[in-house]
Amino acid sequence: MRQSIQQLVCIAGLLFTTATHAKQVSVHDPVMAKEGKTFYLFSTGPGITFYSSTDMCNWKEEGRVFPGEPSWAKKAAPTFNDHIWAPDISFHNGKYYLYYSVSGFGKNTSGIGVTSNATLNPRAPNYAWQDQGMVLQSIPGRDNWNAIDPNIVDDSSGTPWMSFGSFWSGIKLVKLDASRTRLAEPQAWHTIAQRTRPAGVPEEEAGPAEIEAPHILKKNGYYYLFVSWGLCCKNEASTYHVVMGRSKDVTGPYLDRAGRDMAKGGGSLLIEGNAQWKGVGHNSAYTIDGQDLLVMHAYETADNYLQKLKILDMKWDKDGWPSVDPQDLDRYQSKQQ
Repeated sequence: MRQSIQQLVCIAGLLFTTATHAKQVSVHDPVMAKEGKTFYLFSTGPGITFYSSTDMCNWKEEGRVFPGEPSWAKKAAPTFNDHIWAPDISFHNGKYYLYYSVSGFGKNTSGIGVTSNATLNPRAPNYAWQDQGMVLQSIPGRDNWNAIDPNIVDDSSGTPWMSFGSFWSGIKLVKLDASRTRLAEPQAWHTIAQRTRPAGVPEEEAGPAEIEAPHILKKNGYYYLFVSWGLCCKNEASTYHVVMGRSKDVTGPYLDRAGRDMAKGGGSLLIEGNAQWKGVGHNSAYTIDGQDLLVMHAYETADNYLQKLKILDMKWDKDGWPSVDPQDLDRYQSKQQ
């Protein structure tokens, strides 16, 4: 019988009763995939940090994807310091593609790359990441968008599209070619979500138009777009929260519950932080084994605002909109082995 996250959390809760000092998984920007009976979690960190689990509660740290650094990273982002941002994992035709970002903090001196592998199991004989290089680059003074936070979705014809973006002019969508490692030609670009950028903000500055971390889930005849609004990584001042919209077409328009276009500032709230959990966001969303899941990070107030992994069940209302229970932020507690 398939267990819900709540049922798994009860198991985790029993573990925490006897191990109150057990370490939770501390991650930013988590994404997840399942291969066989094992879940794999990838996150921002040195070389891309990753974990494995058989139950989504107990996680084993597996090390890093890149033993060194991507060969192109410092050319795209001269201040790159081994910290790779916001990965995204996808599977196509027997191969896994792990997209990732390098950037200067608060700058759009950024690039998105991709590495591929036949398996996610680091103990498999054919385990070997092969970096495919840079897919996309943003350059200050040339571009008013930021090449970070990639996410891949296939449209109804199987064509891959990459959404990405942070601050500046918002969330972009661009078509990839059949290799999934380069932009399709002729290039096809769309703006799918944006917040108002005040006049007079210098182009080289991120500005206060706080939007990033797109993730598109294809389900029930719609493409659901999730993005994070607000500020991440500010401890008690973190205002990160997740908003959403949906479209019948991968290129949009993505409309919220009230029919507002996300490219014109629209977005319906999915989940926000509370007194116990700040900075809730940078989510990914999946249907795995018939279960709809929202994966994200949140800062725990009681633990000096340390970022923690959160996995929540998603339910669907009669109008086809997803929801999550904010109480699951407390119920779900991972355990790092």
